[in-house]
Amino acid sequence: MKKILIANRGEIALRIIRAAKDLGINTVAIFSEADRDSLHVRFADESVCIGGSSPDKSYLNIPRIIAAAEISGADAIHPGYGFLAENPSFAEACEDNNFIFIGPTSETIKKMGDKAEARKVMGKAKVPVIPGSKGTIRNIEEAIKIAEEIQYPVMIKAVSGGGGRGMRIARNELELKTGFRMAKSEAQAAFGDDSLYLEKYLLNSRHIEIQILADSHGNVVHLGERECSIQRRHQKLVEEAPSTAVDEKLRSKMGNAAVSGAKSLGYKSAGTFEFLVSENGDFHFMEMNTRIQVEHTVTEETTGIDIVSEQIRIAQGDPMSITEQDQIHLTGHAIEIRINAEDHTKDFAPKPGTINALHLPGGPGIRIDSHIYQGYNIPPNYDSLLLKLVSHGVDREQSRKRLIRALDEFVIRGVPTTIPLYKEILTNPDFIAGKITTNFIENIEY
Repeated sequence: MKKILIANRGEIALRIIRAAKDLGINTVAIFSEADRDSLHVRFADESVCIGGSSPDKSYLNIPRIIAAAEISGADAIHPGYGFLAENPSFAEACEDNNFIFIGPTSETIKKMGDKAEARKVMGKAKVPVIPGSKGTIRNIEEAIKIAEEIQYPVMIKAVSGGGGRGMRIARNELELKTGFRMAKSEAQAAFGDDSLYLEKYLLNSRHIEIQILADSHGNVVHLGERECSIQRRHQKLVEEAPSTAVDEKLRSKMGNAAVSGAKSLGYKSAGTFEFLVSENGDFHFMEMNTRIQVEHTVTEETTGIDIVSEQIRIAQGDPMSITEQDQIHLTGHAIEIRINAEDHTKDFAPKPGTINALHLPGGPGIRIDSHIYQGYNIPPNYDSLLLKLVSHGVDREQSRKRLIRALDEFVIRGVPTTIPLYKEILTNPDFIAGKITTNFIENIEY
């Protein structure tokens, strides 16, 4: 592999550029007209403008991305996260045009991208699955019947969903009818597929995910868990590793389940198994993400493993740098927060604009992954993520205090950010005690 085209933007594009440079591989950035002045364009070895500001004319336009790869002489394509990262048609287009796709095969992406099909596959692999529909739901009458069988509350989900879109909680039949219609419409608009499925909504549960790596030489390992329970609109705000709810025994059980699931798929690349963990410690598979996660950073901090570099090694056909489970050791505690240009007091409304002043924090145990700079104009066309702030300490309390110290040092002017919210979260008694669930944000006062 000599040259990687990065089919993405923002902080993840920069993250991939850095990993490629560490491996001595050249990079090609693609960019829309709105991203002409973005840092990923500046720091890549080459760059290609592929279209207008709207995603469908640029970062979601498969023919233009393939053409950019051909023109630039790239031999590999990294999709990052979001956009086309879990689109099987994009992976297939890369394969058909003889580009190495830095991720799993298009067939695997298709199988796990259909959330209803993924539940079936994991059930066959003996991975515990949340009770719910056995496949897609044809109509509201079928949804009502299933909801009565598994009992309310239930979660309506888009088969092709992600990022919290096409999801609704229903606590009774009336909410199910309303939520079914809304989720169907939202799923069609977001994914071009209005197929839905249903699963039991587990109250007071925790959202725990397991990072895995698998190569073409038969090596499959897990890198421990990440706690992702603090969310807004089913989108993660705070992630940490390890989880305060997971001991060695549960970690081993969940890790083994994820490894078993990956082996049953013949999976090759980095991937994440997402579970819900109940109050009594039972865990149930929700879905698998066949890409790099936004929150991969906390696992890198606690394991010392560069997950993006491992993705590239695996795509080249090389063995992973770690091939045995006992080579992986968790050290200390890491917490990541996603700082967005949003007004959290107004239902997290996005607020694009120009950053007039910027000072980034530093010091021991602080990592920042970002693409912003003073004078940067945040375009309204994409997600509102400005940066990921990650702390690492010998234990959770040191990591928490370092994160608060970093937030106190931050200066971002010109747009509202979610920094005030994180100060509330990090000093909340329940957070300090590790008593967090997926309902945390709903219950916190700010």
